[in-house]
Amino acid sequence: MLQRVSRASVTVEGEVVGAIDEPGLLVLLGVTHDDGPEQVAWMARKIRDVRLLREERSVADAGAPVLVVSQFTLYGDARKGRRPTWSAAAPGEVSEPLYEAVCAALEEAGTRVERGVFGADMAVELVNDGPVTLLLES
Repeated sequence: MLQRVSRASVTVEGEVVGAIDEPGLLVLLGVTHDDGPEQVAWMARKIRDVRLLREERSVADAGAPVLVVSQFTLYGDARKGRRPTWSAAAPGEVSEPLYEAVCAALEEAGTRVERGVFGADMAVELVNDGPVTLLLES
């Protein structure tokens, strides 16, 4: 999920571990069992090139930063009962390398990337710019 933000930060145990203080994107990145290198490349390209910023500009066009936060709960399913299931989310040993690969691919393309801490209990703060939120699935 992409959110156009004016600023955003991630805090773990009271310490800011990643932040952007200018217009850019907050990426909440979930990984499922079928994801692999092909989805990593597609996602990194899409995050960098989608024209979601003001004046129909992309991160690449604007030189804007990206804050990437791992978010397995995007694959939560609460259709039955009162307790969601997370079975569609890939386990950490699968999803962490893919999360890191998306961040690395963005950096290799010249994007400034800030990160959360994979698997940590994070507090995410953001100021929406718009608000604009987009769900991407490869």
